Amino acid sequence: MLGEWEMRDLHRAAFDATYAWSWAEAMTKIAKGLADVNALFIYYSWNESSYPRDAMRMIYTSNHDQNAWEGTEYERYGPAREAAAVLSVVGEGIPMIYNGQEAGNARRLQFFEKDPIVWKDDEQGELFRRLFALKHAHPALWNGAWGGRMHAVVNSAPGKVLSFFRRVEGDTVFAVLNLSGEAQTATFTGAHHHGSYRDAFSGDAVTVDGATRFEMAPWSWRVLAT
Repeated sequence: MLGEWEMRDLHRAAFDATYAWSWAEAMTKIAKGLADVNALFIYYSWNESSYPRDAMRMIYTSNHDQNAWEGTEYERYGPAREAAAVLSVVGEGIPMIYNGQEAGNARRLQFFEKDPIVWKDDEQGELFRRLFALKHAHPALWNGAWGGRMHAVVNSAPGKVLSFFRRVEGDTVFAVLNLSGEAQTATFTGAHHHGSYRDAFSGDAVTVDGATRFEMAPWSWRVLAT
């Protein structure tokens, strides 16, 4: 059961999931250049320390209120839109798709009036299909206590690049996102994320070790899975 609020105690006896409004606020500020990756560290640290392990937080890049009153995801995220969508699925939480996102709806929908969506094939729909297939296939990305915690991987571009892995038993997903409008070069510290992977989008085999170096275009990402 979903509670349309962001309060830890709702999970005590009633609700399985609550809205992660703070995640959406942090990601929107990053997209607008008003914050950096540290805003997400604050959210994820608070979520892990304050909420029960089996609590599920609903992560989204658009919803009925935001689309109608604050702007579409295209308006609010600009070139950061796809990176935000990727993080909403591969990070901790239940990802939500609002009406028309899978059809690339770039229009503010009327809130209290019938306002039909133009349903069509769209590259964003294909992105979501691939992300959800990845989430279903990899237990590390499952929701709540069934999935793996996000473990930060220290990188050479702090504040600009978010890198982490999630792991459940033998299943690992390593994600690197350039959450800035400038190209970044990322190298990584530590060895817990090392291993043999497949790129979740290209299918290429990738070995991650101490010499790994990613050249990241603005607002780009790499998602690797075992």
